Amino acid sequence: MTDTSRPSLEVPAADRRLDHEPPPAIAKLGWRYHHLGIPTDVARPGETYLEQFGLYVSGFSTSPYGVEWMRFEKHSPLHQLVKTVPHIAFEVDDLEVALQDQEVICPPGSPSEGVRAAMIVHNGAPIELIWFRKRNDAAGA
Repeated sequence: MTDTSRPSLEVPAADRRLDHEPPPAIAKLGWRYHHLGIPTDVARPGETYLEQFGLYVSGFSTSPYGVEWMRFEKHSPLHQLVKTVPHIAFEVDDLEVALQDQEVICPPGSPSEGVRAAMIVHNGAPIELIWFRKRNDAAGA
């Protein structure tokens, strides 16, 4: 006898991907891997301080895999999930479209000239979405 009092945690076969397939964010939405952000409490060489976020970042410009270390000050205004759980970041063509129907934990902002970024959460994991103004793009960030 099947217990129907609780919803099934089983994912329908049509919604599962095979081992060799990229995730739907890449295959269907066209998002592109940008970096992996890892929170740390260890100071690292070459850190850059981002005052508005109370955050030191390092490693991104030198990592062949796009690993970015993030060291937060106690007063950092960023969401606790971002400060404690590693996140993956994807470059998107349209940030507003990518944010539709998502649980946004850090609203869109501009960490640097020509860049807009936001954080969403999926199953407890923070995901960063980044948009870059292209050199020939007349629209500002």
